[in-house]
Amino acid sequence: MLKAPPGPARQSDEEQDVGSLLKGVSGVRWGELCDATGAAAGGIPSLLSRIAYGDEDTARIAIDDLGDAICALGFVVGEATAPTVPFLLELVGSPHVARKAELLDLLGSICRADQWHSAAAAAQDRKYDASYQRQPGWEAAARTAVYAGRSVIAGVASSVRPEEATPARKLLQEMDCIPPFPEL
Repeated sequence: MLKAPPGPARQSDEEQDVGSLLKGVSGVRWGELCDATGAAAGGIPSLLSRIAYGDEDTARIAIDDLGDAICALGFVVGEATAPTVPFLLELVGSPHVARKAELLDLLGSICRADQWHSAAAAAQDRKYDASYQRQPGWEAAARTAVYAGRSVIAGVASSVRPEEATPARKLLQEMDCIPPFPEL
């Protein structure tokens, strides 16, 4: 009696979840964006991938490097920050990604960033450099992107793992207390 050849191996739900991370990264035109330092943002997909699929040490280093690229000095965002936030939220929401506390801290820094708005508001009576007119929009877009992920952050806040739940709860509290940007 002939046996039918085995069909394709079925992936478990867990394997499918890990394999589906960051699928939308290739849809962003990273090469056309600048990071928070003014450099081309083309390295961001690689950093996201190292966070998603690397071991804990690799992820930690990649988070540090990504933080420098999308939230320089912990308070200056760039053009590529807002497009990166949904992927950070995707990583935070994945059960298989390490270093969630660091990712949540980075999201908090992005949410608190108001350097460009503060500078523009301080210069309200004077003409500020026209080359800096887009930056307040980057801050607003980045903060909006973080707020759009509130349900993901709330899900992590309900985790049984205190190392994940505590920073998620802290971020939710900060999000509730951050004042709106000043009118420019």
